[in-house]
Amino acid sequence: MSPRLAALITALTAVVAVPCGIAAPFAYVPNEKSGTLSVIDTATDTVVREIKAGEKPRGLALGADGKVLYVSDQPRNGLAAVDLATGGVSLIDLGESPEGVSASPDGNWIVVAVEKTNSATFVDAKTGRKAFSVKVAGDNPEHAVFSPDSRLVVTGAEEGTQVDVIDVASRRQIASVQVGGRPRGMGFLPDGSRLYVACELASKVFAIDMKTLKVVADIPTGQFTNGIAVRPDGRRVFATNGKDGTVSVIDTATNTVVATVPVGKRPWNMAVTPDGRKLYVANGRSNSVSVIDTDTNAKLKDVPVGDTPWGVAIR
Repeated sequence: MSPRLAALITALTAVVAVPCGIAAPFAYVPNEKSGTLSVIDTATDTVVREIKAGEKPRGLALGADGKVLYVSDQPRNGLAAVDLATGGVSLIDLGESPEGVSASPDGNWIVVAVEKTNSATFVDAKTGRKAFSVKVAGDNPEHAVFSPDSRLVVTGAEEGTQVDVIDVASRRQIASVQVGGRPRGMGFLPDGSRLYVACELASKVFAIDMKTLKVVADIPTGQFTNGIAVRPDGRRVFATNGKDGTVSVIDTATNTVVATVPVGKRPWNMAVTPDGRKLYVANGRSNSVSVIDTDTNAKLKDVPVGDTPWGVAIR
């Protein structure tokens, strides 16, 4: 091979190996008291846009195509569908006091935990219409989360000590699992084998084996544990501690806390970037989002957002 041809192949390989022009994802943050969504560019960790999103935006999830963001709006008893291209908002009527929102990985459903009716309400993601609701046994469900295969939804009973498991195909609750007091945030491992549940009054995270529906670990964390996020590789689970103003980092191989990271006041819900490298934490009483390097467990930056941020969604 001639030196010129070798140099050309090397140059072409370098161009292919470094994809140019691929934008970093955006992080969307609902601000309860501002009634807005702050949009953070995760490449620069700065707010690049504010979107009006109802009277009290809280739970949120991105649709499968990334074009629509679904946000619960408690005062209007509905789910706001935000067109991210235009900023236009349409409201889907749900019932009294909707809160946690989750999108099915298969792109078919949006589910919302509706507190006052003790139910999980399913919205058809293709039509944008309410399809059906499932009553759950637990009192005051705050969060609802889909399993990675979209077959199950789990809700947490904020005024109880259990999580309830819904079979989506049969549209009914099929099980309850006892955990600690006031279960709030939840997250599945990527393979769906385990569910991690933050229990605020217990100040612990409970790990549930989804085959047996049994608790296999209860992990002491900080005080008033409430939010959960899972790294895409499944090696780490992150839990916010509301009273301490910290995030506990859990090694899923041992189900032990391996690091504690200080963040802002009243950290709540979180999200991890798709590459797993950064964690974004909504600090409800600091009006900020803390950015954490998930390899070093070091806080990189606090990003000012609106008034009383509740959570984060990233695509």
